Amino acid sequence: MIRAVCLLMLLAVIAPGSTLVAEETECVVLVGDSTVASNSGWGDRFGDLLLEDVKFVNLARGGRSSKSYRDEGWWEKGLAEQPTWVFIQFGHNDQPGKGPKRETDPKSTFRENLTRYVQEAREAGAKPVLVTSLTRRMFDSDGKIDPEKLEPLSMPEGFSLTDYAKATKAVAKQLDVPLIDLNTLSVEQANQLGPEAAERFDPKPGDKSHLNKHGAELTAQLVVDELGRVLPEFTPLLKK
Repeated sequence: MIRAVCLLMLLAVIAPGSTLVAEETECVVLVGDSTVASNSGWGDRFGDLLLEDVKFVNLARGGRSSKSYRDEGWWEKGLAEQPTWVFIQFGHNDQPGKGPKRETDPKSTFRENLTRYVQEAREAGAKPVLVTSLTRRMFDSDGKIDPEKLEPLSMPEGFSLTDYAKATKAVAKQLDVPLIDLNTLSVEQANQLGPEAAERFDPKPGDKSHLNKHGAELTAQLVVDELGRVLPEFTPLLKK
């Protein structure tokens, strides 16, 4: 999803010899996997909550990890948009069982990848925001989500989606990057709603990772509400 124009040219006729004054609009780029992408994640509904004159580009792509997203050239495309803000969310496809082209280790390569994204965004003049992965809405027999137990995919080392969320938080702290802990927020939201209501987030029966429009709208609101708390600098870009 791409919206608006990145540059507004304002003509100021103040005195003879006055020149064109260029005023750049804010540009927000989303980077991540299918849980952020158009038609399957929260990204486009987040874009709906931004002011109309903010350029919004959802470059999240299904099936990508922090490794394959860069390898396939998507990160380069994101920086080419000359963003003011870059939201970065990975984890689902970095997990074990995804194959060598995508898998990363939350103790090493995943952190290295996020660090590189942050550093390169800053070098390009953008402000990075790290986002932990949306939870999988898999409830236990007590009708609760326990992030430490819900993972069907595991390595001998026992990596879970929670491990990647913890790694994201560690990088955010180390590099002083604003963090949206969507993993924790989405677990809390789902547990508050309960299994029956949370099932209404599923785009199709049994899909506990992705979001339909209803789920995407509520998840995007989680992100916006948390931005107001952790990054008030961003709130002027949001609709009232």
